Amino acid sequence: MATKTRLPSKIISAFKDIDRDIIRNGKEISNTIDVKTQQRIINQVETEYDLCISHNEAKRTINLARLKLYNNQRRDSKAVGDPLLFTVFNTIHASLYEDRLNAGWEGRGGQGDEDVEDNLNALSKFDYDVMQKNKLDYFWNWDAEFFGRGLVLMMEFNREVNKMSPIPELIDAITFIRDPRATSVNGINGKGAMRFGGWEVGASYYELKGMRAYFNLSSLRKDKDIKSLLDEARSARRLAQGLEDFYPKEESLGKFDNYEFRLINWFTTIKGEKYLVTLGNRRTSIIRLLKLDYNGWWPMADRTIYPMSNDWDSVSIPDLTEDKQRAKAVLLNLGLMSAKSDVIPSYLYDQTRIKNKNDLNFKVNKFIGVDGRVDNAIMAVQKSTAHQYVNLITEILDAAAQRATATPEIQQGIQPTKERTLGELELVSSKVDTRYSMSAKVYGWSERDFWLLWYVLYKKHFKDEIDEKIVRIRGAMTPVFRPLKRENIIAMVDPDVRIESRVVSEAKRLQKQRSFDPFAAVVLQDPDNNKRFVQKFMAKLRGLTKEEITLIFPPTVDELQAEDENVLLNESKLPEIKVTDDHKTHLEIHAKADQNKESVIHIRAHKKQMIVRRDRPDLFPPDQTPGFQLPGQGQQVRPQQLTPATR
Repeated sequence: MATKTRLPSKIISAFKDIDRDIIRNGKEISNTIDVKTQQRIINQVETEYDLCISHNEAKRTINLARLKLYNNQRRDSKAVGDPLLFTVFNTIHASLYEDRLNAGWEGRGGQGDEDVEDNLNALSKFDYDVMQKNKLDYFWNWDAEFFGRGLVLMMEFNREVNKMSPIPELIDAITFIRDPRATSVNGINGKGAMRFGGWEVGASYYELKGMRAYFNLSSLRKDKDIKSLLDEARSARRLAQGLEDFYPKEESLGKFDNYEFRLINWFTTIKGEKYLVTLGNRRTSIIRLLKLDYNGWWPMADRTIYPMSNDWDSVSIPDLTEDKQRAKAVLLNLGLMSAKSDVIPSYLYDQTRIKNKNDLNFKVNKFIGVDGRVDNAIMAVQKSTAHQYVNLITEILDAAAQRATATPEIQQGIQPTKERTLGELELVSSKVDTRYSMSAKVYGWSERDFWLLWYVLYKKHFKDEIDEKIVRIRGAMTPVFRPLKRENIIAMVDPDVRIESRVVSEAKRLQKQRSFDPFAAVVLQDPDNNKRFVQKFMAKLRGLTKEEITLIFPPTVDELQAEDENVLLNESKLPEIKVTDDHKTHLEIHAKADQNKESVIHIRAHKKQMIVRRDRPDLFPPDQTPGFQLPGQGQQVRPQQLTPATR
C-alpha cells in the first residue's frame, strides 16, 4: 500500500508531473518528476526532518541563548556585564585567523604532474583572492569556535570570464540540523558520515528564477512555518544587539516583489544516490532536485576547534567560559551593590533624641538639634561586605578560563598581574603556541576538504577546449600572467593537497636554517661537494621563492643542457654525452626524468665517465683533443664532440 504524504496543517499541495531540463554528461536533456516520485521524496525528507529537528533542538536553543553572552545589549541598564567570553574568544580567534593555512599540491600520477602541481599552486593562490577566502575564513573560524562546528558549502561555480572560480558559501551553523548518528559531514573514510541533514534559507522569487536549477516556482505561496529555524536565528541575533525584530512585518511585501520565501535545503540519499532537495511551502513542494557527484562526498567542508571522538558537537569556547562569565557578572553586580551601600548606607537613629525624621535629610551646612548626647544618636546598619571577596573569586574564575583555553594574560595583550621572569614568560608563550598549533592542525583537516572540493568543482565545470583562465603570479620583479586550460590543471590521477600552518612552517624553516648554517660552513670548504646546491638550499631556507633563487643563481649551461636531455629521455630517446659535461650536475637533473631504460643507461654512462676522469686524469688536459675509449665500450669520446651514450 502506498504511503500517504504527510502534510503540515492548513497546507494542501496539488501534485502534478514536473517537467524540467537537466545537464547530464555535458548535455541538456528533458526530465520529468512524476507525482509518485514527488510524494515519495517529500515523505522521506519530512520523516528525516522530524528526526533531526527533535535531536538538534536542545543544542540549538543553548546556542541561541549564548548569542546574548557575546554582546548583550539587552541587559538591565543599571547592571554590569562581564566580557570574559568576548575576551577569551577573540584572543583565540585572532591567533588562529592570523595563522593562515597554506595549501600545496602534490601529484600522484608520475611524469607530467610536476607542471600540474605548479599550475594548481598558482591557481589556488590566485583563487584565494577571487573567492574572498580571507573573509570566509574569519566567519568559518567564528562559527567553529562559537557553535563547535562551522560549515562551508562547495557546490557553485562562477563561469564569468573575470571570475571563473568556485563559489564557497558559509552555512549558518545555528540553522543546520543533521543526522543524529553522524559524527561529521563526510566522516573518516566515509565512517561516521551523515546520512541526511539540511538548513533553512530565504530567497525571493526573482532570486530563484535567476538560477537555472530551480523549477516549479509558480507553486510557491506566502506561507511560513510557525517555527522557522532561520527566523529564530535572526531574531536571536537582533535581540542580542538590542534591536527590534522586524521579520513579522515582511508579510506586507508582495509575492513577486521582494517577499522572502522560506525554503529547506536537504541532503539525503535516494536509492543509493546522494541528492540535494530544496522544498518550499512548509516542505510540501519540490523546487530543486540535484544529483550530487563529488567523489562520493557531500559537497560541504566542516570545521571544528576542539573535536571529541565519535561526537559531532565537540567542545566550543562558550562551553568552557559561559558559566564563569555568568558567575563573574553576578559577583561584579553584588560587589557593586555592596560598595554603593558603603557610601550610601542605611542608618539607625534614636527617636527619643531626634524628634523630626526630616532633620536627617541631607543638606550642606545644616544643623540638627539633638535632645541629649550626640554620640550613638545615629549609626549605620551592620551588613556583610561582599565586595571584599569579589577580586579573589573573579581571579579564580579568570584563571580557570585561561587554563581551559590557553589564553593567559600575556596572550590577551595585557600585563600579567603577577611579575614573572623572562624565562617564565617565554615558557608560557611556547606552551600556548603548542596548544594553538594543535588547533591549527585540526583546522587543517577542514582546509584540506575545502581545497579537494575546490579541485572537484574545476574538474566538473572547467570545460576542455572551451574554458581558459589567466592567473596573475606575483613574480620577483613584475607580475607574470599565465593562461591555463583544463589540461594544465586537471591530472590523470587526482592530486593530493598538503595543508600546513604558516606559523608552524615558518618555525620549522627557522629551526632548519639554524641547524643547517654551521653544517654548510663545513661542507663549502670541500671542493668536491656540490657547493651550488648548498648555496641554493641556504637561499631556500631564508624564505626566497623559486623565482628569486633562479634570478640569483641563473641556470648553468650544464643545467640547461641536462633539462633538454630529460625531454629526450622521457620520450625514450638516448641523448649524447660530452666529455666536458659537468657530470654531477647532469646526474642531479637527470634524477627528475622518467626512470625508464634510456634514463638508466644514460645515467650509467655519466657515472662511468666520472670514474675514468678519476682514474685517468691525464686523459683530460684543458686543451686535450685526442679521444679515448670508455672501459669495456667501443664508444669514442672526444672533447667538444657529441658521441652516443654507452648502451
